[in-house]
Amino acid sequence: MTETSMTPVLPSHSDGVNLCLAELLQYKNQSVRWLPPAQSVWSQLNGQHMSRKKGRGMNFSEVRPYQAGDDIRTIDWRVTARTGKTHTKLFTEEREQPVMLLIDLSTSMKFGSQLLLKSVQAAHFASLLSWLAVSEHDRIGAIIYTGNKLVECKPTARRQGPLQVINALIDAHQDSPEAQDSLAFSAALKHLHHLCPKGSEIVIISDFYQLKETDKQRLSQLRQHNRIQFVRVHDPLEQGQTSFNGTEHVSDSNQSTWLDFSAKKTREKLNMQYVSHQQFVHDMTLSLAIPLHQISAALPLMQQLGKQEKRHG
Repeated sequence: MTETSMTPVLPSHSDGVNLCLAELLQYKNQSVRWLPPAQSVWSQLNGQHMSRKKGRGMNFSEVRPYQAGDDIRTIDWRVTARTGKTHTKLFTEEREQPVMLLIDLSTSMKFGSQLLLKSVQAAHFASLLSWLAVSEHDRIGAIIYTGNKLVECKPTARRQGPLQVINALIDAHQDSPEAQDSLAFSAALKHLHHLCPKGSEIVIISDFYQLKETDKQRLSQLRQHNRIQFVRVHDPLEQGQTSFNGTEHVSDSNQSTWLDFSAKKTREKLNMQYVSHQQFVHDMTLSLAIPLHQISAALPLMQQLGKQEKRHG
């Protein structure tokens, strides 16, 4: 379904339905906008000031004899006891960190009523995060969930990392069948748990219609040693918001039906389903202390990141 009235302009090289290399490569030059000391992408999404960059961890480097002025909290008591002389631990700041993306390209994500498919918008945001990660000297990796298979991109540094993710996204998006999903989202979370190194920054980009209450335990395990963020992609029609007043054939991963969008009860039912799902995702992230961000498929990504007001949806 396409709405032509007051439709925002598509991003460069994008038709809103398919993915190509040029439209994802453009975010390489855009990522500089969020490099420190600028505000982070996350603060832009939230419309509020957040930490510009989280603190790095500290890696153990070596042990040497204690010197005047050393912090007594870093004394290595085992070496001190063994040698009879006071020794202290030296640490170096952790400079490189894995950033792992879980990108949902399942059937429910292959939907868009105005500008972009949700899956295309997800790929755009994944590309931006990939380029931003390597610009900050981190490694970027991904797991792409198509609803029927998993595509793995191990964490890689420099420009090879984003290019690996981008090419995998284009191939997976093209190959994703327009059929009912056969692989549970829990399989993607399980694989993510096995693949990502401890101390990773994990970003899950999805509409979360495949997320189940039983996935809470796996997410809790992931969160013990990593930082997780949810990015929920949504479309206005899911809330019953559309200027279309006719009858349209729509489908998701579970069913296919005809809907009369001129009927008030149709719009209300859609909105009720949307609010119920939104509450489910909100409650789960709240209980796990996972930040939840929102992105619409009805507006260009860069336009949304340029907004300062709080987004709801």
